Amino acid sequence: MNNSDKNLINKSLSNKKTNKKLLTKITLKDKKKIDQIFEIEHQKEFENRDCLECANCCKTTSPIFRDTDIKRISSSLKMKEHELINDLLFLDNKNDYVLKNSPCSFLNDDNTCSIYNVRPLACKEYPHTNRKKMHQIIDLTIKNSTICPAVSNIITNILK
Repeated sequence: MNNSDKNLINKSLSNKKTNKKLLTKITLKDKKKIDQIFEIEHQKEFENRDCLECANCCKTTSPIFRDTDIKRISSSLKMKEHELINDLLFLDNKNDYVLKNSPCSFLNDDNTCSIYNVRPLACKEYPHTNRKKMHQIIDLTIKNSTICPAVSNIITNILK
């Protein structure tokens, strides 16, 4: 991660509570408009951002592995589901399967994903800033802004 991205993350960490209040306030005014605003800022951000330059999400956090993800990944790796679970996953306090360790076991040295074509849905949808009903995931978005410089920048641009 470059210094500019580190600064974005640090800014999000220090403004976490304020950002949550402001986004919640905007969301309460118009739930559909917040979706449109996020969609626009998401498109602008990812016109120029290459996630492979950072991969902080893969280095520091774990996606949720749904049963369908586990089946698809284990099949692709030619291993039994219980082996994948025993080797790499555990049930967290929300009863979701997540990675035991970080960085992600599937992260290559060049920040590519060794299971990209069969990756978990949570990875495919990350950072979740272009979805509908953003009002439902404000907490997750604020959390992601402390991990992903793109999300941090999107929030910064929305709150300008």
